Amino acid sequence: MTLPGLMRQRAQLNSCLREFFAARGVLEVCTPVLSQAGNSDPNIDSFSTRYHGPLRGGPATRWLRTSPEFFHKRLLAAGCGDLFEIAPVFRDGECGARHNPEFTLLEWYRVGFDHHRLMDEVESLLRALAAAFGRHLGGAERLSYQQCYQRYAGIDPLAASREELLQALADCSIDPEGLSRDDLLDLLRTHLIEAQWSDQQFLFIHDFPASQAALARIHSSDPRVAERFELYLGRVELANGYHELNDATEQRQRFERDLVERTRRGAVLPALDELLLQALPQMPDCAGVALGVERLHQWLVGADSIEAVMPFGFAQA
Repeated sequence: MTLPGLMRQRAQLNSCLREFFAARGVLEVCTPVLSQAGNSDPNIDSFSTRYHGPLRGGPATRWLRTSPEFFHKRLLAAGCGDLFEIAPVFRDGECGARHNPEFTLLEWYRVGFDHHRLMDEVESLLRALAAAFGRHLGGAERLSYQQCYQRYAGIDPLAASREELLQALADCSIDPEGLSRDDLLDLLRTHLIEAQWSDQQFLFIHDFPASQAALARIHSSDPRVAERFELYLGRVELANGYHELNDATEQRQRFERDLVERTRRGAVLPALDELLLQALPQMPDCAGVALGVERLHQWLVGADSIEAVMPFGFAQA
């Protein structure tokens, strides 16, 4: 693929995305790349930089966004309604066949949706894009997190003891020292479960353990699970969505737990997003999802690496 041809492909993809959301009345927005607050997630590292202007500009340390999520939620709280953004984002330490430190997220929010209704829309988007690019997309399967682990690993992830998880990983030669229960569940997925998926697998996994809620609501009738989903095309995670939490007190507690874990790991402690926490009580009931645009592009054209769908990979940037 020539560089001009690649750029035309990407322009076609962006055009298809905008047409999809315009047809549904979803507003395109543009939000800041630099923020006063960083991502507290222990598994995501942010880039930071410094501001040297007048003090009225605010804190000197600024964080390159890992997602536009917090800004989107503030817009939702301000009454902007359904919205989307094709957003450049940045994550430190991630570079490989599926990762680049600078990449693009398609992120959108739908007022009045739960995570199941949003999965319907994600599927509709992928089918529209597959048709536009001449790519076949087979049937989509939906499994709860519990059903997935029971089917592919023979274990109940909501009830299994740490010892049972370690036994299931016995053939993987891992050192369990310092690994949490959620770490072991992640290793089961990457080392055992995903290995059983075909390249054509189109799978939504939903209702994650409550300990992995991130910014999702806890299920009202089953406090063991959070209303969160992930989408996989083959073994590639393409999207991560939530029925969004709008309880500021609970969200602050989760952020603070993240910081405790980051402290344990010796990681940088970013400032919490107080502006988000102030806005959350005004945010309407909604669901949101982030989808990796380069990974989507990879799948649509059958590319082997993320650099194949970028004009300049990290080493050439």
